[in-house]
Amino acid sequence: MKRGRKTNEANSSSSEDRTEKESKRHKVEKKTTVVQSPDWANLLQDIILQVFQYLPLLDRAHASQVCRSWNQVFHMPDLWRCFEFELNQPATSNLRTTHPELIKQIIKRHSNHLQYVSFKVVDSSKESAEAACDILSQLVNCSLKTLGLISTARPSFMDLPKSHFISALTVVFVNSKSLSSLKIDDTPVDDPSLKVLVANNSDTLKLLKMSSCPHVSPAGILCVADQCHGLRELALNYHLLSDELLLALSSEKHVRLEHLRIDVVSENPGQTQFHTIQKSSWDAFIKHSPKVNLVMYFFLYEEEFDPFFRYEIPVTHLYFGRSVSKDVLGRVGMTCPRLVELVVCANGLRPLDEELICIAERCKYLSAVGLGECEVSCSAFVEFVKMCGGRLSQLSIMEEVLIPDQKYSLEQIHWEVSKHLGRVWFPDMMPTW
Repeated sequence: MKRGRKTNEANSSSSEDRTEKESKRHKVEKKTTVVQSPDWANLLQDIILQVFQYLPLLDRAHASQVCRSWNQVFHMPDLWRCFEFELNQPATSNLRTTHPELIKQIIKRHSNHLQYVSFKVVDSSKESAEAACDILSQLVNCSLKTLGLISTARPSFMDLPKSHFISALTVVFVNSKSLSSLKIDDTPVDDPSLKVLVANNSDTLKLLKMSSCPHVSPAGILCVADQCHGLRELALNYHLLSDELLLALSSEKHVRLEHLRIDVVSENPGQTQFHTIQKSSWDAFIKHSPKVNLVMYFFLYEEEFDPFFRYEIPVTHLYFGRSVSKDVLGRVGMTCPRLVELVVCANGLRPLDEELICIAERCKYLSAVGLGECEVSCSAFVEFVKMCGGRLSQLSIMEEVLIPDQKYSLEQIHWEVSKHLGRVWFPDMMPTW
């Protein structure tokens, strides 16, 4: 009886072992089957979303047709927070444009998801600018944080009736209560529309770029500075700059400005009168924002420079887009001690030896220099580089404007300059900026 009981127990144990082994084998087979035949449609949506974010819009649209799951991801809000509308007239241009059907779909399904939006008018047609305004006027459910209106070929937005443009832009200003960045260069924006902007976004606005906006007055931009105390970056034309504006940006309530760009442009030579900013206003401004980048672009004719560089100003980046005289460049060396970058398009036929030496002596932070059609002797150029030393991270000058002398030839100069820079350097065959 005992032997039979042991036999039955052994058989029972063996049966249990076989059952357990078969169960494990089935589990292994099941796992193997899952690995070998994945169901792509059921991939986690966040993984698909990450893949979609790296795809161009057209590829993303094609991928959305693979299955229902991928199409659902295609319409997820995260994919539509940032969008650039490219607008032109296909009948007259071969440039890329955002398809009208896609625009309709975005307005219908994703306007309330948009946060970072730009409109790029890639031709100069009035029709493309009107299309941009039509889209803007429909963004009544949006809450934009960034808006950029970019016209790659002027005049574009300036060709529109001002009332039509202002009406469309006001829709965004009123409905977006958290605008932080606004780029509206070359547009007919005006003072009343800026007041609407301030009334709805004064606590959030940090960047305002609005060069070449002729309908804005100094009072209009002063309204922005007075009430948008978080403003950190500002770009505007010189005619909008005033002592009152600099003092408003220097008030205790205002944050420290990080970037101020000023375009000094003359459209009618001899007819534009440029005002002078008081030194005390600049002093107050730089005391409040000691680390600010003050960028100035000059597009003036020689006789129009008289109001500038008569006393010390805190400019850090200086660009001359037209020919500038030896006298003006000499004054730059005397009045711009904070200068970090200097680019001169042209000077004429008089060598700039003394002026460059003066700039090297007084501009102790200068680290980037570009000289176009500006003649300079090889000896003076080497001395300039020697005085500035290795801090010149960028140095560009056309080979044609270097004048050989008794001390250095064109073949010798690149070795001497390279020695003082601490790196291999050659003059340029053409400007690199």
